[in-house]
Amino acid sequence: MKKFKKVVSAILAASMVMALAACSSSADTAETTNEATGTEAVETTEQETETVAASDVKVGFIFLHDENSTYDLNFINAAQEACEAAGVEYMLKTNIPEGQECYEAACELADAGCDIVFADSFGHEDYMIEAAKEYPEVQFCHATGTKAHTEGLSNYHNAFATIYEGRYLAGIAAGMKLNEMIENGEITEDQAKIGYVGAYTYAEVISGYTSFFLGARSVCPSATMEVTFTGSWYDETAEKEGANKLIEDGCVLISQHADSMGAPTACEKAGVPDVSYNGSTASACPNTFIVSSRINWAPYFTYIIDAVANGTEIATDWVGTLQTGSVELTDLGDAAAEGTAEAIAEAQAAMEAGTLHVFDTTTFTVNGADLTSYMADVDTDADYTPDTEVITDGYFAESGESFRSAPYFDLQIDGISLLDTAY
Repeated sequence: MKKFKKVVSAILAASMVMALAACSSSADTAETTNEATGTEAVETTEQETETVAASDVKVGFIFLHDENSTYDLNFINAAQEACEAAGVEYMLKTNIPEGQECYEAACELADAGCDIVFADSFGHEDYMIEAAKEYPEVQFCHATGTKAHTEGLSNYHNAFATIYEGRYLAGIAAGMKLNEMIENGEITEDQAKIGYVGAYTYAEVISGYTSFFLGARSVCPSATMEVTFTGSWYDETAEKEGANKLIEDGCVLISQHADSMGAPTACEKAGVPDVSYNGSTASACPNTFIVSSRINWAPYFTYIIDAVANGTEIATDWVGTLQTGSVELTDLGDAAAEGTAEAIAEAQAAMEAGTLHVFDTTTFTVNGADLTSYMADVDTDADYTPDTEVITDGYFAESGESFRSAPYFDLQIDGISLLDTAY
């Protein structure tokens, strides 16, 4: 396998920070098409025109927020990259809530001639399924969803990536920083407490903060973690307040699964090391940024465009990996500890060799006991009824290793304390 990509360049980092600073905070729905051509496709070269004529593909995208959200900006950049590289027409709809507005936006895109309609947020799923039933000739693709494998619709698909591997590697960077702080006498071993700002108590978030913690503890065994939740994917004020609460409670390093610059900027002001998500914050937070993991969605967008152009099936549950270039880390920031790159490379090599599984059951306990069996809610229902045994060969087989694309790790392991569970 290729070495772990360092893909979020200074250009991307700068574009993210500029967008976060410059874009308005309006919640109004925004719709755009290819550059400067209204509803027409971008002008292409002769070779690209032949490709477009052969494929005749048009893609519509639905985003929960806009460029102010690091999560949505990550999707927007990937969508534009993939569509412009393929020479296909595309339409973007931003600030689409997780409600009936999503169904209406999906129908509008289908009526506008889109062959593929994609939505990026967990709560969009039921409305995307509704639209898929209404437009059977259009392919509906949804990130982070859980129901494609049980809905039985040939034109509805879920996609995700093994981001828990990226978070684990980012966690190693956090653990190395904790070790450096201990060695420098800044903290003691029992003060190696991480703070984590999460959005909701969904399996996706639980899987993310647990994998991050396990990565940190793999190199700093005394590490513990506190998690607070905001009840929103994007709330800069709540995320900043959450980070400050954790810092005041003695957390000496912060990470997040929430989508604004709230936590990173709080860390920069307080001088607390930070591991961000969905892109480098080095420009805005030069003194505290360590690293960031992200899903690169461009490979998936390229895949679905090619599938529609060639008349091939789209996988019901597609999982991007390190190998597909879908799971990435940014370049290390100035706050990273010496030896971090080598520690990450060593862990990644073990992942590639199949000797390291993120949720190896020998590395954690639940209520003081080893985990030998667990029934997870893989076939999602309203009551989250456990239905599938997911412990195999000594590890919890998370999404990508089996069953479906979206995470279903929802265990509360020892060493992690939840400050609130209202969300």
